[in-house]
Amino acid sequence: MNKGSELDMLIMANKKLVLQIEANEKQAAALAVAIEELVIQRQEKKKRAAELVTANAERVFQIEEKKKRAAELVLANLERAFQNEEKEKRAAELVLANIELTFQNKEKGKRSAELLIANIERIFQSEEKEKRAAELIIANKELAFQNKEKEKRAAKLIIANKELAFQNEEKEKRAAELIIANKDLAFQNKEKEKRAAELVLANKELAFQYEEKEKRAAELILVNKKLAFQNKEKEKQAADLILANKALAFEHDEKEKRAAELLIANKELAFQSEEKEKRATEIIMANKKLAFENEAKEKRASELVIANKELAFQNKEKEKRASELVIANKELAFQNKEKEKRASELVIANKELAFQNEEKEKRA
Repeated sequence: MNKGSELDMLIMANKKLVLQIEANEKQAAALAVAIEELVIQRQEKKKRAAELVTANAERVFQIEEKKKRAAELVLANLERAFQNEEKEKRAAELVLANIELTFQNKEKGKRSAELLIANIERIFQSEEKEKRAAELIIANKELAFQNKEKEKRAAKLIIANKELAFQNEEKEKRAAELIIANKDLAFQNKEKEKRAAELVLANKELAFQYEEKEKRAAELILVNKKLAFQNKEKEKQAADLILANKALAFEHDEKEKRAAELLIANKELAFQSEEKEKRATEIIMANKKLAFENEAKEKRASELVIANKELAFQNKEKEKRASELVIANKELAFQNKEKEKRASELVIANKELAFQNEEKEKRA
């Protein structure tokens, strides 16, 4: 009984031992599987750690790129501010140039007014000359009337008439000299017409007046010739015309004074013409200077237009870069979110792996 019970106990112990051995084998197999799984998890951890390192390096690179682009944006903003300041300076220069142009236009208006005043004065002088010529015509008519009265008198005025004829010849010579001087002055006025376009009408009017004066002088010459012929006829008349001849001599003296006044007036007219030539040359110089300044302003305006186009192009490029930076920042933010998700997944996986390792350690 004791041996049978011992055998039974040994058999039961052997069965228990076999069961324990099988359980131990199962636990060893499970441990082997867990170890393999742990190795795989550690490899995954290494891969995820490498991915984290790569992601961190990429994030650092992207942060550096962001800093570079931010620095580029700062430099672009500074450049844009500098260009805006240059624009303001050029706009101020344009404003000053416009003010100077307005001042020059006012000066031109003043000079035009001076030219108008000079032309009015010239017209007034021409009217005065016409009045004097009319006075000469009236005096000649009065002289003819006196000659008709003198025809009834004596022939003692032969010598006086000869002297008067000599004086008339001298006057004709002076009148011819005046005609030549007037022709020279007309020629000079024609030359002046070529120099100042603004005085063309005034010079044409002056030439017309000179032609009228020449006609009147020719008429006076004819009248004087007729008068000489009449004086020859008067040689047969009486000697009572001595006092009348004295009066006539006095009138001739007055005519000589008027002729002298005409010479002075012609000299004054020539002086005024010279002054007008000087003013015309000043106007031409001013116009050349204004044209040069306008060309310089046009060049500055074209430079401003080119600079504005270049600035607009640079602004477009900067806007493109800014939009690219915005897109890149959005993409970087998206990548950072993805990396954060992966990092959180890795943390959860690491926690799960640590929990599994603890469970395995507990089982072992």
